[in-house]
Formats: sequence, C-alpha cells, structure tokens
Amino acid sequence: MNAEIRIESMTTEYIAGAVALQRACFPAPFPEDQLWNQDHLTRHLEIFSQGQFVALDQGHVVASASATLISEANWQSHRSWNETVGGPFLENFDATGQTLYGLDISVHPDYRGRGIGKRLYRARFDLVRTLGLTRYGTACRLPDFRNFQTKFPEKTVADYAEDVVRGSATDRTLSPLLKYGLVYNTVINDYMEDYESANAAALLEWKP
Repeated sequence: MNAEIRIESMTTEYIAGAVALQRACFPAPFPEDQLWNQDHLTRHLEIFSQGQFVALDQGHVVASASATLISEANWQSHRSWNETVGGPFLENFDATGQTLYGLDISVHPDYRGRGIGKRLYRARFDLVRTLGLTRYGTACRLPDFRNFQTKFPEKTVADYAEDVVRGSATDRTLSPLLKYGLVYNTVINDYMEDYESANAAALLEWKP
C-alpha cells in the first residue's frame, strides 16, 4: 500500500492540505497558535523550498515535514523553539547554515503505522547529503511523559527521555526517531508550550 503514497516536495497547491493535516494531527490541548497556517508555509517555500515535503495519497496530503537551516552557533545554543528558528516565519533561517533543522513532521492518524514517517526522514537525510551539510537536527516532543509521570512522579522529564533511550520506557514520538537512527543529545526545558511534554523536548541529531 505504501507504493501508492508518494513523497514529494511541497508546493503551493499542497499548503491548504498541510494546514488541515496539522489540525488532525495535533488536536487540543496542543495550542492552536503553534500550528502552521497558510502564511507560514508560504514563507517556508519562499526561503527554503528544498526543506519542505509532503506525502500524497491520490493527490491528498496525508503527511508533511518542514525544515529550515540554522547556524552552528544556533544549533549549539540549545534554546527554545522560537529562539532557535525565529518563530513560525523562520526569521533565523541561515542559507549558509550547516544544520538541517526539523520543524515538524505530521502523519494523519489514519495513515500511521505504514512507514510514512520513516520515508519522510529518509528524504531529509538525503537532503543533508545532497547539500553537504553537517547534520540533521531536531528537538522532538515527549508526549507520553505525563502518563509516565503518574506512575513515576519522582522522575524528571530528563529521566524519562533517558529511560526511552535505554528502552525501559516508550514514547510515541521519541521512540520511532531513535529507530530511524537519530542520536539523543539532551533535554531542552521550556522549549515550547506543550503540556503533554512538560514544555520540554529531546534534542536529537543524525550525521551522514
């Protein structure tokens, strides 16, 4: 069935589908103001069209992935999402940056478990190689932390991330990314407003 789903570069004709997809993937309590809108995605295409991908099923957007380029100093700073990328309009885009920074990956709930996320990551890794970049980097959500915390209230979000890395806990976002070959670095606290993740994110990287 995956053969019917194509990974392609995002174009303006797919923006509306990508915007709707976000709402299906990140319902409340995820903050609405942290989801892409048409103006955001138009800007992403204008400054870095190579970094934007969609997965299509018979022309319908069923998954998307957005990325930007950031400087080495920015990558090493381990700052919040807004400080790192410059907000949803990507004001910190650096055309000479050596880190392809993953902003978002969304797979429609009806299409999960088919390997689409892995294929989108493969497209990102291929882009790192094509552009001769140092790494792919991202800070991912930890959405299963709150449930974990009810069982182990003494553990911090950093403890949880390390448990996921060791395989003694599972997270629906972090666990698959580790299987894709990304390497855990650290936890960034106060990364973005995200109740499920305690506002934290796990910093990950992949190098060719």
